[in-house]
Amino acid sequence: MKPANRAPQVTAAADALLKRIGILKNPYFLALKDATMTRDAFRRSQEQFFFAVTFFPRPMAALVGRIPDPKARLDILHNLVEEHGEFQEDAFHHNTFQRFLQTLGVPPGTVNDVPMIPALRAFNSVLTAACVLDELEVGVGCMGIIEHAFSPISALIGQAVVAHGWVKREELVHYQLHAEIDERHAEEFFAVVEPAWNNPARRYFVEQGLELGAYVFDRLYHDLYAAAQRPEA
Repeated sequence: MKPANRAPQVTAAADALLKRIGILKNPYFLALKDATMTRDAFRRSQEQFFFAVTFFPRPMAALVGRIPDPKARLDILHNLVEEHGEFQEDAFHHNTFQRFLQTLGVPPGTVNDVPMIPALRAFNSVLTAACVLDELEVGVGCMGIIEHAFSPISALIGQAVVAHGWVKREELVHYQLHAEIDERHAEEFFAVVEPAWNNPARRYFVEQGLELGAYVFDRLYHDLYAAAQRPEA
């Protein structure tokens, strides 16, 4: 039996927000599902997404140090450790995503030579500002809803690349893992700010974090879709 959600109010708010903005109806995912996005365009977009994957643990690490409750801090710290493959270098998400890119035909060790488009630098900068400079609830909500959204997104991407024959099911890495673990990761973030939901003054900042994370993640995929159409992306 699935355990009770530790953050039912914040999770419900995140679900309603993602439904309202229709993140799974983003042009990126629609084009991926109906195969109007080519394999080469998808590969180019994922080369760019690598810069988000490898950067994501850094604002998370900054956020850990700002959480005053040691127990709440521990959950996010474990999340951070999982991003680093439970201390196994081969399982670093930085490395599993590069293996995913290799299944798409990207030569090993070349992704770092790809010029980063401004959209990725903007996305990473927003996460840094939210986690380092803004109210704690803003950073936690922002990171949490990105994790919350990434679980169904990972499942969608994994299903699409296998259905199109771009990646063999038995060779699918990274996205299969995130489809399974990111709901728990999101809950760990949301549990940190669940107590603030009943305080109107602090709930405002939780809502701001959720809105910010949903906006920048949805915007990122819009930008990836646009960039993927350009051969020079």
